[in-house]
Amino acid sequence: AAFREHLLADTLAYAFSQAKYPDKLFVGAVVQNCFGKVDEQGNIDPSGLPCKTGAQVVGKNSKGRDMTKVSDAPPDVNGIEEFCTQMGDKFRQYCDRGQIRVLYVHETESLGPAMARYYASKLWGGETYFLQTDSHLMFASEWDEKYRKEIQATSNYPKSVLSSYPPGFNGVTKNPNHDGINNHTAHTVRESNGARLCYCETRTEDPNPIVRINTGLPYHGDEPRPTQIPYIAAGFFFARAECLTDWPFDPYMPWLFMGEEIALSMRAWTNGWNIYAPRKNLIAHQYRPGRMGLPKFWGTVNRLYQGRPGNNVLQRPPLKRIKHLVGYPDSTLEKIKEENLEYVLTDLEHFGLGTERSWEEYMDFAFMSIDKEKDAIVCKRNTWCNSGAKD
Repeated sequence: AAFREHLLADTLAYAFSQAKYPDKLFVGAVVQNCFGKVDEQGNIDPSGLPCKTGAQVVGKNSKGRDMTKVSDAPPDVNGIEEFCTQMGDKFRQYCDRGQIRVLYVHETESLGPAMARYYASKLWGGETYFLQTDSHLMFASEWDEKYRKEIQATSNYPKSVLSSYPPGFNGVTKNPNHDGINNHTAHTVRESNGARLCYCETRTEDPNPIVRINTGLPYHGDEPRPTQIPYIAAGFFFARAECLTDWPFDPYMPWLFMGEEIALSMRAWTNGWNIYAPRKNLIAHQYRPGRMGLPKFWGTVNRLYQGRPGNNVLQRPPLKRIKHLVGYPDSTLEKIKEENLEYVLTDLEHFGLGTERSWEEYMDFAFMSIDKEKDAIVCKRNTWCNSGAKD
C-alpha cells in the first residue's frame, strides 16, 4: 500500500536487487496518488500545481514552536512508472514479465491503509508465500530466502506468521541517473537482532482510543529458533499464503489507522496460527514524523470534507467493528444496536475470530483483560514474551 509515496520505486529496486531469487518475487502495489485535478466526468488534468503538500515546517513562532504550511504541488511521481521505465533494463525486465501488479487509486478515493492492504491482497496470484510491507523500505542481502528459512524454523510451521517493527532509517540518496544497479545494491540493510512485539497500550489522548502494539526486548543472537509473540504488525508480516484464506483482510475497515493490528493478531491466533518475531532484522523502514512535511491520508480526507466530519469522526463507526471483535464493553452487540450501527458488523462471520482457539484463550495468552468500569482493554505485563519462553 503506497499513499503518495516518493520512495516506491526505490523500495522496489531495493527489494529486487537484494533478493536471492528476484525471478520468484511478485509485487502487488496499491498506488494512491494525486494524479491531477479531476473533473466531474473523471478526466484528470495534471497541469500546474493541482495537488497539495503535507504540513511543511516553514519556521518558528514566538514561542519557538514549529509553524507549518500546506502548499500547492505538482502531481505525484508515479513510482511504478519510474521503476519500470526510468531505472534501466535491470528492473524493466520484471515489469515486462508481469511481476509488478498495480491498482491505481486517486488520493480522494483512498479509504486508508487497512483498505489499501485489503486491495493489495487481491493482487495475490497464487504464490506460496505472502509478504505484507509498507512502501518505504530497504532490504538485507538475500532477504527473501532468509525469511523463508526463518519461518520454516518455527515450531508451528506452516501455520506461522513472522512479524516485527523493523528498525528505521533516516533518508535515501536518490540516484539522479537512474542506473538502478550500483545505487540500490549500495543500500544494503545490515542485519541486527530482531525485537519482539510483547506489549500493548491504550493512549487516552488519541481521538479514538484503541489498543496499540509496542515492542519488547531484542533477541540475544544465540536462540536456536524463533519464539512466539502475541501480536502482528500491519506494516510487516510474512506467512504462507494460506493466511489469505484462513484470516483474509477485512474489507469493512475504511478510514482506520489504528486498531488493524490487534484485529489481525486475534484473528490469526484464534484460527490456529502462531505469531513469531524473526531473529534478525532483514528490512529497514523510514519512519515519518510530521516534521518531514509528507502528505498524510487524513489530511486528504479532511480537505475533501472541508473539516466536516473529518477523518477522526468518519472512523468511529468502523472502529466499533474492531472494538466489538476485540471485546470492548462499549461495543457489545446490544450497545451497537442501541446506536443503530448494526451495519458495522456486516459479514463479520467471514472476517471475525477463528474457532480453533477462543477469545478467552487469546486474552490470557496476551496478558490482556477487560476493565468494564472504564470500557477499556487493560494491557498487563507479559511474563513470557521477552524471555522467549514459548517456541
